[in-house]
This record gives sequence, C-alpha cells and structure tokens, in this order.
Amino acid sequence: MQQVELKMCEMDRRQEDARLAALLSTDILDTPPEAAYDTITRLAAEYFQADACTVSFGDESRVWMKSCWRHTIRELPRQNSIFDLVLTMDAPLIVSNIQSHPECNGLVPRLKQIGMASFASAPVRSADGKILGVLTIFHSTRCPEMPPEAIQTLESMAEVVSSLLELRRLRKSLNGNGHGQRRERAAAAARPCWPSKADMRMALDMKQFVLFYQPEVDLATRRITGLEALIRWVHPQRGIISPMDFIPLAEESGLILPIGDWVLSQACNQIQSWCNEDISHGNLRVCVNLSARQFSRNGLADHVESLLLQSGISSRQLGLEMTESSLIPNMNTALEVLGGLRRLGVSLLMDDFGTGYSSLSYLHSFPFDVLKIDRSFVMRMDEGDQPLHIVRTIIELARVLGMDVVAEGIETRDQYRVLRKMGCRYGQGYLFARPLTAEGVTKLLRLPGRILPDPELAEENCA
Repeated sequence: MQQVELKMCEMDRRQEDARLAALLSTDILDTPPEAAYDTITRLAAEYFQADACTVSFGDESRVWMKSCWRHTIRELPRQNSIFDLVLTMDAPLIVSNIQSHPECNGLVPRLKQIGMASFASAPVRSADGKILGVLTIFHSTRCPEMPPEAIQTLESMAEVVSSLLELRRLRKSLNGNGHGQRRERAAAAARPCWPSKADMRMALDMKQFVLFYQPEVDLATRRITGLEALIRWVHPQRGIISPMDFIPLAEESGLILPIGDWVLSQACNQIQSWCNEDISHGNLRVCVNLSARQFSRNGLADHVESLLLQSGISSRQLGLEMTESSLIPNMNTALEVLGGLRRLGVSLLMDDFGTGYSSLSYLHSFPFDVLKIDRSFVMRMDEGDQPLHIVRTIIELARVLGMDVVAEGIETRDQYRVLRKMGCRYGQGYLFARPLTAEGVTKLLRLPGRILPDPELAEENCA
C-alpha cells in the first residue's frame, strides 16, 4: 500500500514539476502590476456585474494576484484556495453560495472577510494546457447558476490571459542569454550529491519535516514566555537531519518558499492546539525564522494574515524572526514588508543582532520589538571585557529603544547570572531546555505556572 502511495506521489510530483516549470517560464511571479491584466479584470467585472475580479497564479504554496479589481490582495496560501479547487477539477468552478458548497469550507473565512458570497472561476492555461492561474469574478450576494454561454464567455476571457502569458514567455526566451542556466549547472556541480532538490520535494510530500520548539524564558522567574520553532528533517534511513545540511540548498533552489510556508502554517496550528488544551497559553508567543527569500516577497503580510485567520490565533501569538542580511539588500522593500507585518500586530524580532556590518546604523529605521543577542557573544562572555561590553551595550540599546532582549545560547550558570545582573529579561539555551518535539513542550507547559526548575539548584543537586 505504501509503495502504491509513493508511486502516486511521484506521479503527482512530476505533473506538478511540469506545471511549475511552465509557470516559471513565463516569469510572471514577483512582478509589478501590468495594465493589460487590469484591463481584463475590469472588463470581466463590468460584463458580469461583479463586485470584484482577480487574475492570479499558483506556485508551490501560494496564490499570487497579478491583478485585482476593487479588492487589493497580493497573495494567499494555496491551501484551501480557489486556485487549488480549479486545479483539482481541471475545469471552471461556479459557486453560487460559498456557505453551502462542500468544497469551500476553507474559503469561507477569507471570502466573508472581504464580503463575498459567491464566485466563478476559469483556468488560465499554458500553451500545452497546464493550469497556471485562474480568472475569478466575485459577488457579494448569492447568485443563480451561470448559464453555459456565460461560463464560455468567462473561459474566453481567461484565454486572453493565457495569450498574454504565452507572449510573455516567448519574449523571455528570445531575450534570455543562458547565463542563469550556466550558473545553476555550476552550482549543482559544486554541491554534494545528497540531498538533492528531488529529495527535499519528496520529504515535503511525505511529511518528513517536523518542528521542534525551544523555550524562551523570563530569566527572573524562569517562566516560559515563548518558543522558537526549529525545523528538522526526520529521514527514514538517515535519521534526524540538521537544517544546516538542507536549508542552504532549499534557499538556492527556491524550495525554501514552500518549506517556509509549511513551517509558518504548522506553527500557527500548533499554537492553536496548545491554546485549546489550556486557555492560559494564549499569552505564549511562538517565533518562526524567515529566510531572506521569504522576506523579499511583498505579499508576506497578506499570507501571514490568511494563516492567522485559518488557524484562529491572535497576531500577538506569532513572532517572526529575520536577520540583518535579509533586510539590508533592499531597504525600501524591507520597510514596506515590516510595516505590513507591524500593522497585523505580529511581533518582529531581529535575529543574530550584532553580527552584521550595519546593525546599529539601520536599527532605528526598522520597527522591531525584540533584539536577539547572538549566541557567539553569550558564549564568549567569560573571555574578557570586550564580549561583556558588547552584550551590555546591546541590552542598553534595546532599553533606550523600548525593545525587549532575548539572549540566545545560554548554557552555563555563570552566563545565566551575568545576563540577569545586566538586566537582560529573556533568554533561551540548553541550560533551560534543548529543542523539543511538540509533545515534549506540552509536558513543560503543564508545569505549575509554566516555571522551569532552577538550573542553579539542579546543578548543585547534581554536584
């Protein structure tokens, strides 16, 4: 049975790979709006007297909006999306009442939020018939079923989008010089043979990735105040694979986007699970690391908002960690994305603070809530005055800017004592707890008051 499932999974993956290759050949993702697509959405909305209309394209994990008439949405998670429904049906989808349609349960919260009660969607195909996107019209009221000629008209309008895509693809192929392909081949030749991109795709499909969580504690009370989500690859033959062994390739190949989206979704669902067990866990914050590639997507705030709606958690329960290196290359994009996330109410944490060239120069520009002191500084605090001075300066800087501080990599009692004396409020590290499975964290959260044992007493007892 498992072999049959594996073969079906491989077949589906080959089909999806071919679809994604056709999509990438158009170079349509991560591009600014174009008037031609806006013309189509406006005409479709006017013809069908719709309240909104969109042209969107689906990659591995998200649905990107190329054009929106009336309602501005940049992107949505692909899961529980209209695109996925049309892709599964391989045909137009007409829903006259989202509340009563069995396939639309996952769509209801998002459509209700923008005040829509019905929709009709037609596939946008590549030249060889692969579904790359959808043209969708929305109504704020329930509508009668569309007659065949109206469906045909909607499909014809979707074919206009398909024609624009094909022209775009041909332009790109004529203008391409092959440099990108040569770089990809050279990078592939320099990499170890395992893991490959196919290995990671299979791991994602077969649910081999898991999240571990490391507690963040209030150093004064040892109360668990938050958790950092950390991805691990549990391979059936190789055991637990460190992220250092696959994240660089995921970044290079672009798979970091669906993997990162899975991490965000999984973390949100786990937060909700902990809250369902104990309502007092509603003040826990779970932090997720964002890659530079994730952060560079302008629709990040829309995506996070959709995940919050789907999971039913509060924005204050989610923290997003990013490093300076993911922010500095494009300051304008960084400020725009951070502003959108700040408006949502999620916590923003600068990870590995102090290791970049310009942390102090740019810090005042970014709306961060928390600075995380890099573990390299914490580990060297007993080596002399300079590391101590660096840590003390970061703590004081955060205090002046009204930010919290989390010290990473606390492993000894001396580090624990020094950080408390300096006024560092929060910390994480092996002294308190190693990264644990969700089940392991659940046991810790059941401790009275979520207070961890005193590591100083524990070490004294061991002595």
